[in-house]
Amino acid sequence: MSDDLRRAVHRVLPGVLSDLKDLIRVQSVSADPGAAPQLRRSAEMTAGLFAAAGAHRTEILDDAGTGRPAVLARFPAPAGRPTVLLYAHHDVQPAGDPGAWTTPPFEPEITGGRLYGRGSADDKAGIAAHLAAVRAFGGRPPVGVTILVEGEEEIGSPTLGGFLARHRDSLAADAIVLADSENFAVGVPAFTTTLRGLAACVVEVRTLETGVHSGTYGGAAPDALTALCRLLATLHDDNGDVAVEGLVTAPRPTVEYPEERFRAEASVLDGVPLVGTGGVADRIWAKPAATVLAIDAPAVAGAPNALVPAARAKVSLRLAPGDDAPRARAALARHLLDHAPWGVRVQVTESDLAQPHAIDPHGPVYDAARRAYRLAYGRDVIDIGGGGAIPFVAEFAETFPESTILVTSPGGDPACRAHSTDESLHLADFEHACLAEALLLNELAALPDSGPQTAGPESEPPPANSA
Repeated sequence: MSDDLRRAVHRVLPGVLSDLKDLIRVQSVSADPGAAPQLRRSAEMTAGLFAAAGAHRTEILDDAGTGRPAVLARFPAPAGRPTVLLYAHHDVQPAGDPGAWTTPPFEPEITGGRLYGRGSADDKAGIAAHLAAVRAFGGRPPVGVTILVEGEEEIGSPTLGGFLARHRDSLAADAIVLADSENFAVGVPAFTTTLRGLAACVVEVRTLETGVHSGTYGGAAPDALTALCRLLATLHDDNGDVAVEGLVTAPRPTVEYPEERFRAEASVLDGVPLVGTGGVADRIWAKPAATVLAIDAPAVAGAPNALVPAARAKVSLRLAPGDDAPRARAALARHLLDHAPWGVRVQVTESDLAQPHAIDPHGPVYDAARRAYRLAYGRDVIDIGGGGAIPFVAEFAETFPESTILVTSPGGDPACRAHSTDESLHLADFEHACLAEALLLNELAALPDSGPQTAGPESEPPPANSA
């Protein structure tokens, strides 16, 4: 059967790639209010692709009235077989300056075995991988399949929690595959089993009623920008480890992340040392990180010789798995208030929040997934952490506590440059990911009856013309 599926995936791949290119051409930027028509078009194209692939039912839903619609498509479960929920998102990041791209961001182009374009890896490749899997079975997968393609992931999935609650019965599944991560390296498949959370705030320092002459008053009157710099410097100790008290450190990862590889992937300048202590994987997956994301202060060009009366900065904490985001944000605020230099006035305004999450990568679904990915890639899958927050993973876990969750890559790798210029998808790994997902569906079909969710949301057979 695995050879048959390999041939089937290879056969459908050219059409899937053509459809992926068409999706990339749609500028479905969820952060842009003016892009609502493009998001609608992207959702309609996605729904049409799965309908043509044999879905028994497809829907375009915008419950929250945001103009960022989601797509639901259902392939009913054969009797006694489990149901799998396959997730991706059709919205993308803004392209930024098109002139900074080697090729136009929304004109897909294949060069050097990679498909370039905004959304090629994150996450229209996820849509395409799901499409390839169901097409490989001729529209009749051996398990129930529910497709959910979200339209607001790139702005933090603000309404997803409510959406999942409202549609819980339709989305219930034995296994949930969230295809929105990266492999550890090209050709090295990975399941993301831990994710750091996020807690952010804006801190403002005030010292004067108005700006005053730096020569006449400097040396006695405090200026806010210098005070802010001193305050921000207290976020780290001399080694570069986060100095905010009360934050959690997770158990050490088992994967070794070579420092030279990390330096190259992070584009660290020659001679500049890394910060923090412990292995690279410890620092980016299992420990908190503090970053000053932005500062509001006078620009260098045209700055007067005056003491600055007020300055502010956005501070972000990445939280280790096992921490609690609201508690950590409160600890950050307390640290900033307690470390105000010279008695200056400090105000902290709460900002972004996302819970960290850890997944138990054991059990029959994970055993089946490891077999499938080993067959597809020709090597064992490894478990990795994610340094960034993916808030929707915790949302799914909270809504479906009995489901097994897998966070997979639809072919993305550390060189895919998601969210950056020249985003791309490694096409050989994309084919591996498509095959792995098809093999996974086949492996899950062989699992014993797992209970009341087995029949899926719709157990009637698909219409005869859906094959």
